[in-house]
This record gives sequence, structure tokens and C-alpha cells, in this order.
Amino acid sequence: MTSDAPLTGDGRRSSRQRISRADFGTSGEHRRREARPVGDGSAGRGSDFAELARLIKQCGLLNRRRAYYAAKMAINGGLLAAAGAAFIVLGDSWWQVLTAMAFAGAFAQLAFIGHDAGHRQIFRTRRANDLVGHVHGCLIGISYGWWVGKHRRHHANPNHEDADPDIEIQALAFTAEQARAKRGIVRWMAKYQAFLFFPLLTVEGIGLHVHSIQAVLRREVKAHRVETLLLAAHVVGYLVVVLLVLSPLKAVVFIAVHQGLWGVYMGCAFAPNHKGMPTLSAGDRLDFLRKQVLVSRNIRGSRFVDFLLGGLNYQIEHHLFPSMPRPNLRHAQQLVHRFCTSRGVPYSQCDLLSSYAQVLRHLHAVGMPLRHSSIRRHGRVVR
Repeated sequence: MTSDAPLTGDGRRSSRQRISRADFGTSGEHRRREARPVGDGSAGRGSDFAELARLIKQCGLLNRRRAYYAAKMAINGGLLAAAGAAFIVLGDSWWQVLTAMAFAGAFAQLAFIGHDAGHRQIFRTRRANDLVGHVHGCLIGISYGWWVGKHRRHHANPNHEDADPDIEIQALAFTAEQARAKRGIVRWMAKYQAFLFFPLLTVEGIGLHVHSIQAVLRREVKAHRVETLLLAAHVVGYLVVVLLVLSPLKAVVFIAVHQGLWGVYMGCAFAPNHKGMPTLSAGDRLDFLRKQVLVSRNIRGSRFVDFLLGGLNYQIEHHLFPSMPRPNLRHAQQLVHRFCTSRGVPYSQCDLLSSYAQVLRHLHAVGMPLRHSSIRRHGRVVR
């Protein structure tokens, strides 16, 4: 189905780039094409994004929501304290597996607040947001400065095969080009990545800790001294408390359950946003609105889904307006959806389980050529 060119304010067709669903493969692989140059969409009163931004501002959806975040942080702090108290009271018991599960959920909720602080959704000033971000980074053991830098690169070029760090994952391939470039064990993993995807998420939390420590030791973050102290405080405090309360075997199980489930939670929250959506390359030139909308996917659901995914289920609205406070995203969704529909811009949304199915289908399709080439090498005929 082909979408018409964008409408101008008076209802006439724009002479700018026409966008068609046919430009994108069913598996999410972007079909290479010569895209016509357009404006960046972030400047100029006549751009589609500028018009949408004026509507958003008129509705007050960029206004801070300090009371919401104060309540959210108080609740998270209470849950973290309750989990800590339960950990001490239970002592050296196998019931601590349940406590580990509670800590995994609490860490994810803390990470969502750190994410919002990194986008300056909470306060207007950088200093206040950074303070919240550093505190939450310390609580969960992540370098706030490293994560913010990485995440900003993702927002600048989402799902861009050459510029988005979120699709530069060694163990996975999101495009045919990435799959062909794999060698050794990671090439084998790419063949069967759809089956390995969720198991691999169990080490996502450990990966965040390792990358954070590496970034700080290499002085890749501005406040590397402060972050060194914060990460050291987290690692030492975490291990000392766990090893003092639990026997070695129970301590290992507790850490494995906690870090594994936290990684799965974080991966399941972020994976539906872009994985399996069209990927872009250096030859693709889209205006700001289309660059953000075409590669993003929203997750439909109740306010429980909003809580579960930390507002990331409104990924389209979040990418268009990263500084919009989390509780305002739900209110912006219908407005953005109507606006995109009126401009003929495909707007992707589905339920949570369907999003995972799309991700797995895409990973399976990308790995298929590697599986076929392996079969051919072994002399079997592929139909």
C-alpha cells in the first residue's frame, strides 16, 4: 500500500519525498533506494515536524511534571528499601531467590528514572537532571555518563546500520550486511539468533556493568572521577552485603538470578522499540519526523503496560520529543498518530506479544542466509 506525499497546511500535496510502505521489506530489512534529499525537519516553520511541535507545545505536553517524578522516586525508593529489609530479615535462606526477583524489578524501575533524567524530562536544568541520573546510576551500577552518550547517538540516528550503537551488538545481526560480516562463534550465533535472543538477555545486565566500568577506566566520560567512586561504591557495597548475608553458593545463585532477570527485563523493555523495524544506511535521507517515526514501534496497552515498560511503549512520541515527561507521552500519542496519518506517514503500533514475534521473525530472517550457506557447504540441497 502506497502512502501519498505529505499534505501541506492547506491540504495540497507536498513536492517533498514520497514515502511508501513498499520501500521497506516485510522482515524489516530496508530496501536500498535513492531517496530524495529533504530538510532535517527540525528547523524551519514550514516543516512537518515544526508544525507538530507547535501543536504539542500548545497542548502543554512539554511542561515538567515534577510532582509525578517526586512520587515515582519515592515509591521506587520505598520498594528498594523494602526489598533490602526483606533481604536482611530472610538471611541465609533459599527464599532469597524471591528477593533477587524483587531487586531485578526495582533495578529496572530505577533505570527508567535514570533514562528520563538523561533526556532532561524531570527538571529544566542539566545539573538537576544529572544529579538524579548519577544517583540512580550508582544504585544500579551503571555509568550515567557512558549511557547518556551512547543513548544520544541512538536518538540521533535510530536503526541506522552505520551510526546507531544499539544495533551494533556483537552477538546479534540486524541486517544482512551485519550477518555476512560475522566470523567464528558469533557467526554461528547469528544463524540461530532468534532462538538465542531471550537467553542472551540474561547477560545484558552484566554487559551494562562491564561497559560502564570500561568507559570510566578509559576516561570516556566527563566526570570520570565521580563515576569511578560511584561505580566502586556500588560494586563493593553490593558484593559485601551479599557475601556477608549469604553463604557462597546462595550468594552466587542470588547474583545470577538478580542480574539475569534484570537483564531480561531491560532487554524486553527496549527490544520492541526498533528491532525488526526498517534499518537505514548512509544513502537514506529523510526529514527528522520520518527518520524517527518510520523506524520506531509503539506498544499498545493499559497504564500497567506504561508502568511495566517505563513509558518506552510510546517510542514514536519519545523519539520525536525526547524531553517530554513520561506521563505526557500517553496524551501526545493520539495527537501524533492523527498527524502522521494525515501526512501519509506509516505509524507502527501493536501489542506487546506481537512486538516480540516481529523481533524474532526479523532475527530469524536475517540469519537465514547464513544457515543456507552452511547447509550448502555440507553438500545438501536447499529448496
